[in-house]
Amino acid sequence: MSTVKVGLVQMSCTANKEENLQKAIEKVKEAAAKGAQIVCLQELFTSLYFCDVEDYDNFKLAEPIPGPSTEALGKVAAEAGVVIIASLFEKRTQGIYHNTTAVLDADGSYLGKYRKMHIPDDPAYYEKFYFTPGDLGYKVFKTKFATFGVLICWDQWYPEAARITSLMGAEILFYPTAIGWATAQDEATNTEQYNAWQTIQRSHAVANGVHVVSVNRVGLEQNGAMKFWGGSFVSNPFGTLLYKASHDQEEVTVLELDLAKTDRYRTHWPFLRDRRIDSYQSITKRFIDED
Repeated sequence: MSTVKVGLVQMSCTANKEENLQKAIEKVKEAAAKGAQIVCLQELFTSLYFCDVEDYDNFKLAEPIPGPSTEALGKVAAEAGVVIIASLFEKRTQGIYHNTTAVLDADGSYLGKYRKMHIPDDPAYYEKFYFTPGDLGYKVFKTKFATFGVLICWDQWYPEAARITSLMGAEILFYPTAIGWATAQDEATNTEQYNAWQTIQRSHAVANGVHVVSVNRVGLEQNGAMKFWGGSFVSNPFGTLLYKASHDQEEVTVLELDLAKTDRYRTHWPFLRDRRIDSYQSITKRFIDED
């Protein structure tokens, strides 16, 4: 298919896991009713963003993948005929947990999962306490409507992740996300941070000649200390914004993407053709020290 309709679900969450799951299901159905063929949910949508604290009780939020949430979403995918991209807190086994996104195909079948590779550890983002770094490598998913790659939040800042996933054949890069402003920060700082976040992802679209779809959560959490900035967006393969969500509202939006444009952009701006793969060995070093 040369075109595909993608749905973005930008929503707020509560402390009630089942309530969040049912809310997401209703919004997936809403997107499907608007014509969506692939629907992407935000990072860790079944809960509040719990990584703001290091609390052992939060491990109780995790579940196996496949598991209860993928089973429920698989039924919705089959009923609505849509592909669902679902970011979940995975319990792999006792003591090993991942930040993982599952993909359900349009017939409800479970296609597989991607485990977040880059794990941050910053004030209010203590993810290393909870998540083991991904060990499945980068992934693409061949669905009924398109072949796409999924990367998760902190992965957004790494061009290597976008490049490898694109080289594996991804026609679209999806980024489920949970990122926001500390409400104590000034407006200029907040604006600069959001602009950097959007710019780096649009640059992945340009460098790889693919559409980028980034879906963020919205709303106040952490007792009002964190405002998740929404701002979900879609970029075409040359970095042009096709859609940008608000910073403070829940939104369900559907856009049609013309995947054939990848060939046009890649032939007119042949970044992949001109890559000097013979000269990139040093990229695997942590830092290139002088001898």
